[in-house]
Amino acid sequence: MRILLVGSGGREHALALGLHADSACTALHVAPGNPGIAEFAQCHPIDISNNAEIVALAQKIDAELVVIGPEGPLVNGVADDLRRLKIAVFGPSKAAAQLEGSKTFAKEVMADAGVPTAHSFTCSTLEEYEKALDVFGAPYVVKDDGLAGGKGVVVTQDRKEALDHAIACKRVVIEEYLNGPEVSLFGISDGTSILAMQPAQDFKRARDNDKGLNTGGMGAYSPLPWAPSDIIEDTHTQVLAPMIAEMNARGTPFVGLLYAGLALTDHGTRVIEFNVRFGDPETQVLIPLLKTPLATLLFKAATAGLADEVLEWKEDSAVTVVLAAEGYPSAPKSGGVISTLPSIQDVQIFHAGTARTDEGLIASGGRVLTVTGIGSDLTEARNRAYRAISQISLPGSFYRSDIAFNASVAEKGN
Repeated sequence: MRILLVGSGGREHALALGLHADSACTALHVAPGNPGIAEFAQCHPIDISNNAEIVALAQKIDAELVVIGPEGPLVNGVADDLRRLKIAVFGPSKAAAQLEGSKTFAKEVMADAGVPTAHSFTCSTLEEYEKALDVFGAPYVVKDDGLAGGKGVVVTQDRKEALDHAIACKRVVIEEYLNGPEVSLFGISDGTSILAMQPAQDFKRARDNDKGLNTGGMGAYSPLPWAPSDIIEDTHTQVLAPMIAEMNARGTPFVGLLYAGLALTDHGTRVIEFNVRFGDPETQVLIPLLKTPLATLLFKAATAGLADEVLEWKEDSAVTVVLAAEGYPSAPKSGGVISTLPSIQDVQIFHAGTARTDEGLIASGGRVLTVTGIGSDLTEARNRAYRAISQISLPGSFYRSDIAFNASVAEKGN
């Protein structure tokens, strides 16, 4: 099977490795890719914000499956353009991608599907912002209604900060704060069936102990030893399956990856948000643990063939830690030279924001590398991840030191 994977980040590096490892994949092309992916796949430096360039490349390489990594091309409708040419696509249509493209739309679908979520208001004027903030009180939760690269959400005790964020975004969703641990749970759908993956937890704040600015994610781990034993089944029944059924009923079936961000509150599971693609950095812990061949799985999803599929998982644990550039997330510095990457057994290093130049490997983005350790438990996995990341030198870079720490302690206690 000839596969085209669209994207260039750590998520795409993890997906590329998973696709490449499946014997069903005979040729792997990635657009635009990154230096890590280029070591085993053919990269094509195209503009993925341009649907025509993606479609032309898919035709040129005679792709039998196109996997869309980032949200931008999906919201732009590239999956529709490809399907019109009878090319199998793992990724939702433009209409279905509005589950991430508009938080207001997602709230409307959840209401119709009976999916539990936070009470909210969509606001676009100063008067509406102030009224909504008054209704819910602190902590204030203000979300940009559109795409914001994982950085459009502010959760704060400071009313002025919340108001300033709303004004900067213009159209926002202001909602009640959901108290409880957060979980990421992905579902792979063929439009009618959906398979729940095992849960992961990511860390959004830039610094230890959940301090600092919100980011696209500074680390993640899976599985979750502290989570309810029925979390996968419960989320499938309460959240994933009703959403797929509702999207079908609307005439916009959802084919691809439905990412549910969940809060496990005292009143039960509540949806924080949906994304319409693999999450980053959760993908970097989930794909290394997945036993089911990835290329075959995603092709079945793209061709309405998931009805009898069952996901299989390794019994290991995985912890991933993000190496971020100086100044991330507000003003990351590019151009720093990265030292030789360590080679350690049961450690995978995924490129996220790197480039190859005459100077060598350099940082080209805010999140530069994602280092994943795999072990028999979370302690072993995180020890491997931290041992590896501590050997990487990038001037001014930083990483959190507490990824999966509490979970590993709890796991040992059990």
